[in-house]
Amino acid sequence: MAVEHVDDELWNEFHRVVNMTSHELRDWLVTRSVDEDGAVEPGTQGGIGSPTGQEVLHILGKRRTDLTKDDERVMRNVVRRITEQRRDDLEPTAGEAHWRYRLMSMGHDPLKPVD
Repeated sequence: MAVEHVDDELWNEFHRVVNMTSHELRDWLVTRSVDEDGAVEPGTQGGIGSPTGQEVLHILGKRRTDLTKDDERVMRNVVRRITEQRRDDLEPTAGEAHWRYRLMSMGHDPLKPVD
C-alpha cells in the first residue's frame, strides 16, 4: 500500500544523506557481495549487499508516490543512522575503511563531495 505523502522534510533529507546514485549503490553492493574468486557469497539475500542496502536501492528506484509505509520506515532509519555517524554538513571525511564501507552499504559515501 502506497503512502499518501512522504513529507518534504523526509524526502529531501533522505536524498541529501543518500548521496550515491542507484547505479553506484548497486555496483557497491555487488562488489561487497562477491568473494575473492568472484562468486556471490552465500547468505546474502537476493545475492547483493545488506538488507538495508537492498531496501535503499529499491527506494531509489521508486517514484515518491509509490513509496509504502515500510519504505518510509526505512528512509527514517537510514537518515537517522547516517546522521548519527556524520557531521551535519556531510563534508567529505576520511575515516577507517570499515566505517566508510558500512555507510556506503546504506547509500552514503563519506568521501563524495557535497553537491
